[in-house]
Amino acid sequence: MAKDAVASEELAQKFKVEKDSAYLRFVRNDGLDITSAHYVPNLRTVEVKPWPRRGGSGVYINHEASRFSNDCYVCEIAPGKKLEPAHHLYEEMLLILGGRGSTTVWNNAGARITFEWKEGSIFAIPLNCWYQHFNGSGREPVRFVAVTNAPTVINRYDDHDFIFNCPYDFKNRFSGEPDYFSSKGEQDGFLLRTNFVPDAVNLPLISAKERGAGGGHIRFNMARGTIASHISQFPVGTYKKAHAHGPGAHVIILSGEGYSLMWPEGEEPQRFAWQVGTLVVPPNMWFHQHFNSGPTPARYLAFKHWSPRNMQGVPISWISRRLGGTQIDYADEHPKVRQLFADALARHSLAPRMDDVYAAEVGQLPPKAA
Repeated sequence: MAKDAVASEELAQKFKVEKDSAYLRFVRNDGLDITSAHYVPNLRTVEVKPWPRRGGSGVYINHEASRFSNDCYVCEIAPGKKLEPAHHLYEEMLLILGGRGSTTVWNNAGARITFEWKEGSIFAIPLNCWYQHFNGSGREPVRFVAVTNAPTVINRYDDHDFIFNCPYDFKNRFSGEPDYFSSKGEQDGFLLRTNFVPDAVNLPLISAKERGAGGGHIRFNMARGTIASHISQFPVGTYKKAHAHGPGAHVIILSGEGYSLMWPEGEEPQRFAWQVGTLVVPPNMWFHQHFNSGPTPARYLAFKHWSPRNMQGVPISWISRRLGGTQIDYADEHPKVRQLFADALARHSLAPRMDDVYAAEVGQLPPKAA
């Protein structure tokens, strides 16, 4: 169900106590705020506050629909400082928003490696490994955004000693391999198996005509984890097909400027402008569509919880609604879409480059369902 169903206040009060969760109690005890939003204009400037447990500053960002699936937080490390060592039984993936530094990872058996990173790097923390982040500059702060599946783990076990002090080493995830955080990887279709991407903005992508408009795409499996992630890019004067999927997709703009439309089934689209550093989190099963209205190619990174798939393993958000999926073909999109896009491009003295895309789709469209 995409649209929220509203109950009476009397009924809501009877379920009030069940709205709380072990994860929400954990965040409150951590002393941080939760920015409850599915849109943050700029992660690089969002306000953070002291975070004693980590030794830096931070803020949690997650709305109602993702607090039982995955979460997001922004953390800042002061110049010349480091965070406290940590380990936990939930997975975590990071994007460096600004600055440079290094991370040391080790397990209980004593295997230890250190690697360096800079703005635009992506990496994952191997499950239950110890890790510590260091700011490599004495003048500039480091800021990163991380997505974890902490809500799932914390709500399931509700035992902080077990989650944060378990001594078990998952050696199939990490055994101290010296090249663990090198940029090497194995490509299999859209999927790149790697543990470190040094520069997400310039990483080569693979053509993904199924998403429309000649865009590029690549998917990641990092640290043998279950957090899904991908990068997509689309050319100047183009936009992607609208689609819907499950909760917890954290879309972070890496380059370009434009906007996204988001809406629940049966309602009017809402417009959200973006730039480098913007975060967009489509609520569960809301349709959303991304538009490049600027003068350069636009690229984004998405950290995700899950996406329903068909029996062939294809995400239903890649399959036309005419065939039972949740992707809207250009021919079936909202009547306002094309005029809104033309108006946005005109502000840069640009025009849409979609006519050939529309024409190519016509010959491939499946028939509409009865």
